[in-house]
Amino acid sequence: MSNVVIAFGSLAAMLVLIYAGMHVAITLGLLSFVGVWLIRGDVEVAANLLAQAASDAIASHIFGVVPLFVLTGFLVAHADVGKDAFEVANQAFRRIRGGLGIATVAANAVFAAITGISIASAAVFTRVAVPQMLRFGYQPKFAVGVVAGSSVLGMLIPPSLLMILYGFLADQSVGDLFTAGIVPGLLLALAFAVTIVLMAHLRPGMVYLARQDDGVPDEPPMPLGRMLAKMVPIVLLIGSVLGGIYAGLFTATEAGAVGALMALLIAVVRRKLTLAGFWSVLTETGHVTVSVSFLIICANIYTRMLAMSGTPQAMLELMAAAGLGVVGFLLIYVVVILLLGTIIDSSSILLIMLPLMLPIAEQFGLNLIWFGVVTVVAVEVGLLTPPFGLSVYVIKSTLGETLDIRLGDIFRGTAPFTLCMLAVLGLLMVFPQIALVLLKGTP
Repeated sequence: MSNVVIAFGSLAAMLVLIYAGMHVAITLGLLSFVGVWLIRGDVEVAANLLAQAASDAIASHIFGVVPLFVLTGFLVAHADVGKDAFEVANQAFRRIRGGLGIATVAANAVFAAITGISIASAAVFTRVAVPQMLRFGYQPKFAVGVVAGSSVLGMLIPPSLLMILYGFLADQSVGDLFTAGIVPGLLLALAFAVTIVLMAHLRPGMVYLARQDDGVPDEPPMPLGRMLAKMVPIVLLIGSVLGGIYAGLFTATEAGAVGALMALLIAVVRRKLTLAGFWSVLTETGHVTVSVSFLIICANIYTRMLAMSGTPQAMLELMAAAGLGVVGFLLIYVVVILLLGTIIDSSSILLIMLPLMLPIAEQFGLNLIWFGVVTVVAVEVGLLTPPFGLSVYVIKSTLGETLDIRLGDIFRGTAPFTLCMLAVLGLLMVFPQIALVLLKGTP
């Protein structure tokens, strides 16, 4: 049995084991161990590789960025910053048909610029935005669809946990990835807003339960002073985290520490965080951090196994023999990611695909920062597509018994936003400068 056959066999076995319910990290570690054992014919070599990767994979201090940004996200959620962002956005767009939907997108974009976690956005705005939209006569299916769709902005607009993970796996600058995500993130938010306005005017039945004459919520305007007061914590958080990175004052890891400190101070000043709540936040942060770290370690092991087998070079030669150039490679890559998104979560897709595809992308001379943005957008589509659709399940779980809406209805509500994401993904693939325009000196 050739080494390449062993590697491809591990890929097939991986999909089977994951779909059968085995944890992705355990699957990666197990198959890497068996793969190296078969390639080298020595169980001790495989065991030594496992041990070495476990000690080396996350030894660098830069991996501290993961728990710090996760902690920031949980603290921000406790401090009701997402609720404030929605209330301010609601005031800004209250005179537009479909304004509450646009407000949800805008608030999610702001929340994304603080936390970088899509699942947190989905949970927060299910509690904040959905009741408001139902109160003013919006379709339940539309309300949950807007929340699910706009929640994906959390993984594109920096800081983004997926981009941090991609940066580790691809050995790319996290700061450059954050910068590259700004324009595509804003473009996607704009596409969502335009879609909502078009639906409200052209297909009002998809947006409202009954015909709306103006779509304006019947509530008094918020005083300017109160709006500014609600914006202060948001501006402080975004300015301290992203402003510090782009101004070169500190690294992404240090920015995570600053963001966590600012979020903690805001939560304490607002008296939103009890000792029990703080312990809960620390515990949740630990759970997420350990899970992500374990995934990174096992992905590192799997990358070494694939490199040892020579599979990336074999795939490149196969594509060249088949006449597939850069365009063919990109199309195959994106389609496979979209298909994987229907059965497994975002982080797992990165950990499975990148060890195999990054060497090929490098051989084709692709810009790996742009490649990362394309990857993240494609992966995030999976948060909205059945049957896995993690954001949809988070929304359903958060709603509980408060709204009788089926999973199928939530998936149908997300369909216009999924199409928007695919359109933006296509634009990014055709026009790489959309992602690279803010990066100085990028070829």
